[in-house]
Amino acid sequence: MSLVIKNGHVIDPATGLSAKRDVLIEGSKIARIGNRLAGDKAFDAKGCVVCPGLVDIHVHFREPGQESKETIASGSRAAAHGGFTSVVPMPNTDPPIDNAGMVEFVIRRARETACIKIWPSACATKGRAGKEMTEMAELRDVGAVAVTDDGSDIASSWVARRVLEYADMCGLTYLAHCEDASLVEGGAMNEGFISTKLGLPGMPKAMEEIMIDRNLRLAALTGAKIHIQHVTSAEGIEIIRRAKARGVRVTCETAPHYWMLTDEAVTTFSTNAKMNPPLREAEDVAAVRAAIADGTIDCIATDHAPHTVTEKDVEFQIAPFGIIGLETSLALVITGLVGPGVVSLERAVALMTRAPASILNLPVGALREGGPADVTVFDPKAEWTVDPEDFASLSRNTPFTGCGLHGVVLLTVCDGRIVYKRG
Repeated sequence: MSLVIKNGHVIDPATGLSAKRDVLIEGSKIARIGNRLAGDKAFDAKGCVVCPGLVDIHVHFREPGQESKETIASGSRAAAHGGFTSVVPMPNTDPPIDNAGMVEFVIRRARETACIKIWPSACATKGRAGKEMTEMAELRDVGAVAVTDDGSDIASSWVARRVLEYADMCGLTYLAHCEDASLVEGGAMNEGFISTKLGLPGMPKAMEEIMIDRNLRLAALTGAKIHIQHVTSAEGIEIIRRAKARGVRVTCETAPHYWMLTDEAVTTFSTNAKMNPPLREAEDVAAVRAAIADGTIDCIATDHAPHTVTEKDVEFQIAPFGIIGLETSLALVITGLVGPGVVSLERAVALMTRAPASILNLPVGALREGGPADVTVFDPKAEWTVDPEDFASLSRNTPFTGCGLHGVVLLTVCDGRIVYKRG
């Protein structure tokens, strides 16, 4: 059985193609990309963009341990609804993914229940305690694609150095959650005028910037590759920019909420505006947008972090950090970056496909004949209003409820299978 996606504007960052083409899928592979192709079934993509399946290298699926928030199955459906065909779940589950058996568990559950590709990451230290390194070679051999203690940083510079050295030796990238925990204690939002006005304990930008600088100095010392997660502050971005200029092997990401919202979103005390790192100030939002435009920020991730309504329906200070993002990410990129002219549509697609895939050397993120049939079709002009009750995720913790956005995913194909079709 073959499927032809016809009349769409094909964007493939890997080849630079940006033109009207048909895409013919046979089995699990892309058979041809050309004009006037025919197949057993057809999907008319007129007026739409046809691109590689989106890739997110920073998501939280709460299985094992907190399946009421999200499972691998529900998270994969949410991803498919958002146009994603590959995601990298973080290992801060309960128990954490810090040994070969746990990595194999994630892979097995993904094979049994997921509708897209799941590329597991594993802990950099045992129990995410920042004390003793995990067996990274063994984790790699069973399928881990990166190591990280995401959710916290490694406090000890000695341990962090050894993690970078060992990860690089194993061919793995260390994903760094940059946070000086001693500066965060009790903090609930960005430290500044708004936190003072609201009477909420603040989290200074220095908590992030100090550890970005520390981690990049260790990367320079070891020559290892490092990826900085969820960058938010102007100074943090400048530290990364300078490190890149010195030749440090660093890449970094940001998430849509960091260019769409400022800490003023907290003034309603909505816990759906509480995340870590927190929403920053207008100058930081401007810096994030500029860094995306000039290439300092290498890719877009969601940091999809589901929590139940019950968990979030508490006082702001005691609510958990995190928001969901898989089903709004593409629309926020189009609305917040493409629409205002921060980046072109082609660059936006690259930030969500080839760029994240290349950071972790994943064999996805491109449209090529003979390659995997991971394809996303979206209408960049279509408008919709965010209603979390329509989401496939088990959780509803988004700060964008009621927002009008541009960009609607119409079709998601993973390995030749239609895993989402709008309507």
